[in-house]
Amino acid sequence: MRTSQNRQNAAGVHGLYHQPVQDIDPYYLPNFQIEENNVSPDIGSQGTNFSFQAYNEQYFTLESAPAISGFGSYDSPSAVSVASNRSPFSNQGSHSYLSDAQHSSDNPHGSPISGSSVASFGNDMWGKLRELENSLLGPESDISDSGNCCLNSGSHQFTSTGQWDVNQMIEMIPRLNLKEVLIVCAQAIDNADMPKTAGLMELLERMVSVSGDPNQRLGAYLLEGLRARLESSGSIIYRKLKCKEPTSSELMSYMHILYQICPYWRFAYQSANVVIEEAIKYESRIHIIDFQIAQGTQWITLIQALAGRAGGAPLIRITGVDDSQSAHARGGGLSIVGQRLAKVAESCGVLFEFHSAAMCGSEVEQENLGLRPGEAIAVNFPYVLHHMPDESVSIHNHRDRLLRLVKSLSPKVVTLVEQESNTNTSPFYQRFIETVDYYTAMFESIDVARPRDDKQRISAEQHCIARDIVNMVACEGMERVERHELWGKWRYRFRMAGFQQFPLSSAVTDAVRDLLKGYNEKYRIEERDGALYLGWMNRALVTSSAWW
Repeated sequence: MRTSQNRQNAAGVHGLYHQPVQDIDPYYLPNFQIEENNVSPDIGSQGTNFSFQAYNEQYFTLESAPAISGFGSYDSPSAVSVASNRSPFSNQGSHSYLSDAQHSSDNPHGSPISGSSVASFGNDMWGKLRELENSLLGPESDISDSGNCCLNSGSHQFTSTGQWDVNQMIEMIPRLNLKEVLIVCAQAIDNADMPKTAGLMELLERMVSVSGDPNQRLGAYLLEGLRARLESSGSIIYRKLKCKEPTSSELMSYMHILYQICPYWRFAYQSANVVIEEAIKYESRIHIIDFQIAQGTQWITLIQALAGRAGGAPLIRITGVDDSQSAHARGGGLSIVGQRLAKVAESCGVLFEFHSAAMCGSEVEQENLGLRPGEAIAVNFPYVLHHMPDESVSIHNHRDRLLRLVKSLSPKVVTLVEQESNTNTSPFYQRFIETVDYYTAMFESIDVARPRDDKQRISAEQHCIARDIVNMVACEGMERVERHELWGKWRYRFRMAGFQQFPLSSAVTDAVRDLLKGYNEKYRIEERDGALYLGWMNRALVTSSAWW
């Protein structure tokens, strides 16, 4: 959920709650995102189901996905009826700009929301639609010329021929499938059908809520992304959204909340640390290159573990790659990280050095890494490679360039943790469907950990997750920095760069299983094809792997 160096202000959503947590450890959380890349022709276009098989031109909701691999059918948390007013993130009307349409086939997707208590649209609904339509298409346009809109939800069918029937819209809301309405709206945008888009957005306004059930909360951020896509692209979007940037202490608090209630970041740290410790267990001089150093939290436990190593602790040197948002969350530069880790090492009697590389990961060259002969090198990529532009975005293809650079260092091990999602090169409509599917699982996993009306959780979602959703939905080209790939694509890239998979021992799986004992029983782990998958019920969300 974190963007790269030049995207610090790309928050894209308004902060409703600013409730900093006092007296917390300065944990930092990497960001979650999504995308697909066409490098490997044999990878499907959808995220992994928890048989952990790539979807084959089918889209399953979490609720409707078949029971696979003994994990059982999906059981969504019970939802609460929550009325929602106008999206709290929108303070602008739609403008005439529409991103280039990319057409794809219709894919019904999603599961019904549990219900909504909805305030009256008001008698000015038609005027609002006309005003919105005029702003999009100009005063000469006419809603009555619009085509048909059909939404299927069970036995209910909503059809608009010639105009939007306000009363019919009001009556059908409690029975509508929120995910389906979102996807039909995205398809309308993809098809440049502005009258239909305007009506669907008005409908969605009454169905979403940042304090509602997981679908309603996700729907609020997806709707904001759709609105932003109509506005413009890239940095212009975020300026128009007029987001209030949280202070460093607030942002740290939000990150810490997610660190506590979700296992995704601890999974990344724990699985990578076990692999690194095994790979360098006989080395006396170790150089760890972390491409997302953040607060340096990951390395505290590794330093402590190496301090008790048989035969004495090694000399440890860490190079931290940084970016502007990490510095903002810390409230300062990399010197804070170096000082923190040096104190930990001193308390453990470990010789320690810290080297700063204060730059975006895509800018790193070999001379920035402070290499020394005789060091055993371990490289860490935690939720960061998907931010690097590839061949579909830039002729420089930093994603593959970094892998070749790292391979040239002859590392003992390279650890990779990434979201198991497919949004890198997907056209807008397919990318939107994947985003809905992926983040439905994530929001449901967050939902079980905190009450629905918990303001700290709401703020954490807004500042640490929503910005990524808006970026994926609204932006294209260089402005879209959330570009996830499936495990199969990463495997292809690493092999093309000359890497082989580093075998994961049973100690890695055991460490993660112990970690998950402190979380909801619906989290799942599975080792397959040399990678470790972490998921929520039937949906894989994260993979961890190692290379040499």
